[in-house]
Amino acid sequence: MQAIILAAGVGARLEPSGHRAPKCLLRFGGVSLLERHLGNLVSLGIDDIRVCVGHESDTVLGEIADSEYDAHVSTVINPDFREGSIVSLWTMRGALRHGGGVVLMDADVLYAPEILGRLARRSGSCLAMDRGFIPGDEPVKVCVADGRVVEFSKKVAPDLRFDTQGESVGFFRFAAPQAADLAGRLERMLVAGGRALPYEDAVRDLILADPAAFFVEDVTGLPWIEIDFPEDVARARDVVLPAIDAH
Repeated sequence: MQAIILAAGVGARLEPSGHRAPKCLLRFGGVSLLERHLGNLVSLGIDDIRVCVGHESDTVLGEIADSEYDAHVSTVINPDFREGSIVSLWTMRGALRHGGGVVLMDADVLYAPEILGRLARRSGSCLAMDRGFIPGDEPVKVCVADGRVVEFSKKVAPDLRFDTQGESVGFFRFAAPQAADLAGRLERMLVAGGRALPYEDAVRDLILADPAAFFVEDVTGLPWIEIDFPEDVARARDVVLPAIDAH
């Protein structure tokens, strides 16, 4: 199995707090998010890790080189990292098409390792969902009806019927057929002019085309946070990290 970590973005919403380095280099407990990802993956036996870099790529490459996991990592530079994240995932199409399972991860998440472990232990395609989220425009919602995903989007139609709703953690496992299908959907969206889109749009198309192929891993109660804003950094440091350490 291979892993893809998307770590190319600018993280502009953290700039008001003075943070201009890639978010994957934020350190909690003296360890960067990126090094935590690498360590968690290797501990699960996933030692073929592909990292997409862009913003301040030399700094990220230096972090990888200085880590104990350097031998397990290869990198791809996305020179168009200021465009939509769909472009970053497209640069990793070789991993999606390699013919095996793929774990896909956003790099800006601090989380209990058990979240990743649950996905890695699955044999098919799945995504992680937390029912304990705060409603709003920012979370990517996962809506489930009769055990199948009926929506995967920040916006949910008011008349959509579902049994369960949660927030996507930003971690996925794709079995080989779905990984290859995702690569094709990325290509078609880019050809159609979708370079400003988030990669989640392609994932949404993939899931809704065949909901039966996807399992939803409910990780409600396990500590995690996606870091987008300065207040997220403080919460990660003061609330989420202690909860992870105590878990």
